[in-house]
Amino acid sequence: MIVVQNHIKVKQEYREEFEKRFSGRVTHLKEFPGFVRNEVMRPIKGDSYIVMTFWESMEAFDAWVNSEEFRKSHSGGNPEMFDGPNTLSVHQVFSSTVK
Repeated sequence: MIVVQNHIKVKQEYREEFEKRFSGRVTHLKEFPGFVRNEVMRPIKGDSYIVMTFWESMEAFDAWVNSEEFRKSHSGGNPEMFDGPNTLSVHQVFSSTVK
């Protein structure tokens, strides 16, 4: 399994708008081949939201990034809401514990 983390800095005055926008755009992601789950985390300590997507494979993630669905879901945003560049990291899960 592949986990992609996108750290997104959002200006305080745009956080509500960011959360509303993000909450409404995951629908087509659920149907994408190889997608497992998505989690969006609000900062409590720190200054970045973290968007985590879980994928069956790197190939599935690459297919998503190169898809028309990806382009649609990342268009039409308000660039003024961001407080610096995003930081993206990709990891492979080699161990996991679930209660």
